[in-house]
Amino acid sequence: MKASRFGHLCSAALRQSLVGAFVVVSLLSAIQPVQAHGDVGDDAAMPVTSGATWPQITVYRSASCGCCTSWVSHIASAGYRIEDHVTEDMDAVKKARGVSPQQASCHTAVVEGYVIEGHVPASAIHRVLSERPNIRGLAVPGMPMGSPGMEVAGVEAERFEVLAIAHDGTTSVFARY
Repeated sequence: MKASRFGHLCSAALRQSLVGAFVVVSLLSAIQPVQAHGDVGDDAAMPVTSGATWPQITVYRSASCGCCTSWVSHIASAGYRIEDHVTEDMDAVKKARGVSPQQASCHTAVVEGYVIEGHVPASAIHRVLSERPNIRGLAVPGMPMGSPGMEVAGVEAERFEVLAIAHDGTTSVFARY
């Protein structure tokens, strides 16, 4: 298995509050089970359905990242159908979708042609799908505490920005939380 240079992001964030993260992941896993599938290109992938309000979103994540699973639960509870792919080569996933190291987080998703990098709130995804801007996608670089999937009881939420990624790779602020 190829180690990902982005994998250290998960480890550092989870070390901040291992007990809190375990509790959050445990509770969310009980509420919204996620079916994981093999590496990118696995034709046997089956979506986890949670309503039909919004389109299917394909998520690529490492098996060892608990906050990714929590983010998937957030997105599923917002009405997206989830196709979840577990891969240890997140570098290849990000590179194929034009995500730079400066824009990177621990997981990458694709919905209706837009790349969604990191802990992007469902409301920002709803907005991009409603407005249909001419961009590559959205990103929440790093792993801000309090962003969807990074909520930990007793830890104050950080303010964070959702960036719009232009087709040339430049970014601008899409939303602030």
